[in-house]
Amino acid sequence: MRRSSTFARQVLLVRVGRRDGDLHGGAETALTEPRYTERRRRRYGFDRFNRGGIEAVMPVSPALAPVIEPDEEASARSIPLLPGERTATRRMKFALVNACTLSSLLLGMLAIFLAMQGEVRVAALCLIACVAFDGLDGALARKLGVASPFGAQMDSLADMCSFGLAAPVVVYASLAGSVSTAAAAVACALVAACAAIRLARFNVSPKDGRFFCGVPTTMAAAVLAVTVAIRVPVPGPVLLAGVALLAFAMVSSFPYAKLARLVKLPPWLWLAPVVGALIDIRLTFALIVVGYLVSGPVLWLRQRRTA
Repeated sequence: MRRSSTFARQVLLVRVGRRDGDLHGGAETALTEPRYTERRRRRYGFDRFNRGGIEAVMPVSPALAPVIEPDEEASARSIPLLPGERTATRRMKFALVNACTLSSLLLGMLAIFLAMQGEVRVAALCLIACVAFDGLDGALARKLGVASPFGAQMDSLADMCSFGLAAPVVVYASLAGSVSTAAAAVACALVAACAAIRLARFNVSPKDGRFFCGVPTTMAAAVLAVTVAIRVPVPGPVLLAGVALLAFAMVSSFPYAKLARLVKLPPWLWLAPVVGALIDIRLTFALIVVGYLVSGPVLWLRQRRTA
């Protein structure tokens, strides 16, 4: 009975709406009661799709690959490792340069393994070979014309492995028994941290053709390796202090001359180290290292006075 009365009421409203269409703007304004209209839309979920102005929802299949615009496709292409002409000859030269870089990295790993087995002097000789290969790959890249950003990043990673990790491990193994284990660990960890900072700063800093900003990691590792190889006769605490000083010198802002400028020195200056090495190689090496470390603050003071 209640449903029949409701239906009769709707029929009556429709008839009244048709009769009074001109007065009220048409039958659309009085078709049904609002509560029944809202109930029907709420029942079938029409209101939630049209409330925010959304006309349709397109289903997305996870099996379909995303559509890439032409600009995005061009930017997503891999950058070639070797820029420029990619001939077979240039690829062979590029492979040769990177083989030298990988040789430095592998020799650094070999130095770590030898130091763990107690072969400290042989490990130090491997580090010296790392220094040689590190200088060789850069010289070959420039001479053969295959220098690339990829090669620069490879060289930086190999330097971190050989000079930032292998060199501290070898030094730590050489200091065993002469100093405290905790003190040796702190000094060697300081070398690793400063080497990472030095390499990162070098990668993002503008290059100066005359001086290094701080002692380069290659030279620091060479000093540590030669010190272990020739067994410089200094007490353990003094050697430990020298290792920490060398670590801080890597991250300092003191200018240190590059090897190209040292080669241009007068020949008689090179005669003194050669004669000294024939007399006492250990003392001569220690004097050369101290002189090079002191040259940075001296050049820094000289630049400040002339500025």
